[in-house]
Amino acid sequence: MEEFYQSDLFSYLVLPLMIFVARVSDVTIGTLRIVMVSKGQKLIAPVLGFFEVIIWLLAMSKIIQNIDNWVAYFAYGLGFAAGNYIGLILEEKLAVGIVQLQIITRANADNLIAKLKARGYGITYHEAHGATEKVGVIYSIIKRADIKPVIEIIRTYNPNAFYSIEDVKFVSKGVQSTAKPLPLQRWRKGK
Repeated sequence: MEEFYQSDLFSYLVLPLMIFVARVSDVTIGTLRIVMVSKGQKLIAPVLGFFEVIIWLLAMSKIIQNIDNWVAYFAYGLGFAAGNYIGLILEEKLAVGIVQLQIITRANADNLIAKLKARGYGITYHEAHGATEKVGVIYSIIKRADIKPVIEIIRTYNPNAFYSIEDVKFVSKGVQSTAKPLPLQRWRKGK
């Protein structure tokens, strides 16, 4: 077995692959940890941080032990880049938290408002003065997992509406969304 650890196959293929996988893992976990910190998840964030650091220490110890192996450096950097990408994709799929949706319409928003209410979303609506004309402004606090279906409603009932989405860390009171999860969302939640 010692021969294998001293071989070029191990040094220039297996070891860099291990470092790459470790780096992808720790950076992915780190990306998710940062999201959990921003969402105020006080229990999940430290647990993720623990595993992130342990994996990073293992990867770094292998880099230091093989300081003259340029392939290991390349694998380390590539793992960092891939970990960022995978972490962002996972964060998007998890859709943790809530967001504030602001919709500004030029056209009559009655159909859009009715459809949002019918789907169980709480809304606040008022008329305002835009740069050149009167506009309608709709606000709603929704789950991040509901962003896509809400955008589809907007595109269907008021396709020229301007909308923006902002993260919300905490909501104290108000109408909670009673929107039913779509089939994919039910599957993700294990229902």
